[in-house]
Amino acid sequence: MLIQTRSMVIEKGHSDKVLERFNGPTPVVDMPGLIDFSVMVNKKSKEHEEVMIMIRWESEDAWKNWEKSDAHIQGHRNKRGQEKPAYLISTTVNMYEVQTVKTGKGTVQQ
Repeated sequence: MLIQTRSMVIEKGHSDKVLERFNGPTPVVDMPGLIDFSVMVNKKSKEHEEVMIMIRWESEDAWKNWEKSDAHIQGHRNKRGQEKPAYLISTTVNMYEVQTVKTGKGTVQQ
């Protein structure tokens, strides 16, 4: 399994603008090999907010297929030349190869 995270540090009070973008329809959910796509908000800091996107893939190949897909490439073309929003302080993207997964007896609530 491969997990991609995108952490966006946002000016306080503006995370809802980022959530609008990620809560709407997205072509990634139709990609073979996608396990799930989670959007989380951390408002604990007094200085800023953080929006974390976590995308879990069955394999690195599944993720690579998304990266090469027409939908992904077109999405980046559509944003080419656009300035980043003023409320976006920073973005960090990481990739993790999962080594161990242990599951509990709880159920996932959405």
